[in-house]
Amino acid sequence: MLTDILVPHNEWDSLAGYPRQEPAVTVVVTHFEQHHLLGRMASALRRQTLRPTQVVLADDGSAVTPTFVVQDVETLVVSQPDEGFRAAAVRNLAARHSTGDVLVFLDADTVPVADYVERVVHHIGLCPDVLAVGRRRHTSFSRLAEDEQPQDVDALDEPPWLRDAYAATENLLHADGRSFRFVIGAVMACRRALFFDLGGFDERFVGYGGEDWDFAYRAWNAGAVLVHEPTAVAWHDGPDWSGRGDDTDVLDRQSARLAAVIPEPATRGAPLPGVVFDVLATVRAEGPFHRVVRTVHSLLRQDHRDLGIRLPVDDKRLLETYAGVVRAEPWTVDQARRARVHLTVHGPLPVSAVRRAVGLITETDVGRVDLVHEGELSAVAWSTRALGRARRWAHRFERDEVLRRAFGTHRIDLDASDDRSRTLEGFFSTWR
Repeated sequence: MLTDILVPHNEWDSLAGYPRQEPAVTVVVTHFEQHHLLGRMASALRRQTLRPTQVVLADDGSAVTPTFVVQDVETLVVSQPDEGFRAAAVRNLAARHSTGDVLVFLDADTVPVADYVERVVHHIGLCPDVLAVGRRRHTSFSRLAEDEQPQDVDALDEPPWLRDAYAATENLLHADGRSFRFVIGAVMACRRALFFDLGGFDERFVGYGGEDWDFAYRAWNAGAVLVHEPTAVAWHDGPDWSGRGDDTDVLDRQSARLAAVIPEPATRGAPLPGVVFDVLATVRAEGPFHRVVRTVHSLLRQDHRDLGIRLPVDDKRLLETYAGVVRAEPWTVDQARRARVHLTVHGPLPVSAVRRAVGLITETDVGRVDLVHEGELSAVAWSTRALGRARRWAHRFERDEVLRRAFGTHRIDLDASDDRSRTLEGFFSTWR
């Protein structure tokens, strides 16, 4: 049983007071050569207060495909060849075999307490946009019997950076565009429909880590509501990565990989407008040739540099002028999902216009920004996040209704242009 409630922004606290739902749940357990832990996991899943309707063991190429059964629960084992650490791909494989309305992801070395499933799906059952993350605690299973529940006295230190982040954001109630870093794949859950709306995990991630942050970034960027469920506890066998003293090269490679595909500035470190852009600008300028050129040039002059430009025209003069700089073909699905802002441009813009619009969208979670010059609409900046949520609610509400109720709109009045040149030669000469 599910309830569908549209909440504003990331305000999952507005779901308080609605009756708790008991959805059909598929638990996906990611596994590689951890056969000795499967008995503990099966015992833990069998004890759940909200019994999953299905469990799928996702085996990432173990030498011997494991046998796994959870008593009185439909249990399935799926496996893929061992071609490196491919958690993203094997989770997707398991999700394609799932039947539950909600997917709960666990790792084989991260064992849930008895009420974990019930608690981690609480807000998911009420709102289809919720991406929930439980609380991963740390212990050593070697000191515990297979059916023994860890206690506080058995706990190892939790990572301070994660604990502090949940406290500072009030369990992600005040999440922002950087909060994807606080979603851990080993204790993550969402509706199956949301998972596939996002395209699942990105299977280009091969090697330890990063695929969960990437998934959470795309979720936030598609209008997901991030929730930390602190009472949904699962125990991980061993310390957090930051407490293991391993070579930092692995983490450096992960950071570089994320920078390539996540255009959020503090993740990327510098504009990288090669394949994945922060802003996708589509020029819809009408009028004489020189006006279109001035419009495109105004985008090339923007001080927000992580910008891709599309000029969907057949004019050979324009295509020659902007060859290799501006594209005519549509944006790819991946580009459209990852850019934080979609910009429709009707006329020339001041040099700081895009930066102002992006700042307003990313800092205040507004859905649409109209950029107006002397009473005329010069451009419209759309939040990819708002458009994503509106797309999922299209069966009930018009796009503008979702934007109004969940995000709001804003207007920026642009400064008058100081360009008085009559020719393109004069216009070009003004740039320094």
